[in-house]
Amino acid sequence: MRSVPAQRGGRARLSPEVRRGQILDAAEALLMSHGGLPLPLDDLARAAQVSKALIYAYFPTQHDLANALLARRFAALLSAGLEDASARPELFDAAQACAELYFEEVAQTGPVAHIVLRDPFMAGRIDPDIAAIRDRIARRLARAARRGLRLSPKEAVAALSLMTTIPEEAGRLVHAGDLSLGRGRELNRRLIASSLRALTPDQA
Repeated sequence: MRSVPAQRGGRARLSPEVRRGQILDAAEALLMSHGGLPLPLDDLARAAQVSKALIYAYFPTQHDLANALLARRFAALLSAGLEDASARPELFDAAQACAELYFEEVAQTGPVAHIVLRDPFMAGRIDPDIAAIRDRIARRLARAARRGLRLSPKEAVAALSLMTTIPEEAGRLVHAGDLSLGRGRELNRRLIASSLRALTPDQA
């Protein structure tokens, strides 16, 4: 027999985990429409169908809320296999695998991680554990780029930063409905491959 949420005042009482997820769902959608941080809490409370006081109970500051959004997206990427993808021995395989995972993430949820990481509101306020994951994967790919493409450390970081925009923009277009999922996947794959080929040193 299926359990029914407890009722209070004619409304279902949701568990704290479900209620927190409801707030984060609404915050992600609002972030996509608002385009930056901090989020207007009146709008968030209305979208999540909760009081502002309850939002503060779960997320005492907007930095806490933004880091929760970021943690959610990084958890999804790690669950999809981002660590293993970045650790592939061949640069082309690692770059393509990571780009495909990031594209799928952005296509489904929008560029949530990008917005939070780049917004000036979060300068110096990114959760250290999340920053450590980001930096570990970036360093791993940068080392592979230095070896495989014979780039200097700064050039490798710059190249990876530029290539990250490919799955990000392709995914954003799919999420916005301006590009089909199949076409987005194809463009992402082909553009990453052509970028890597263009950077590969001449073997002659």
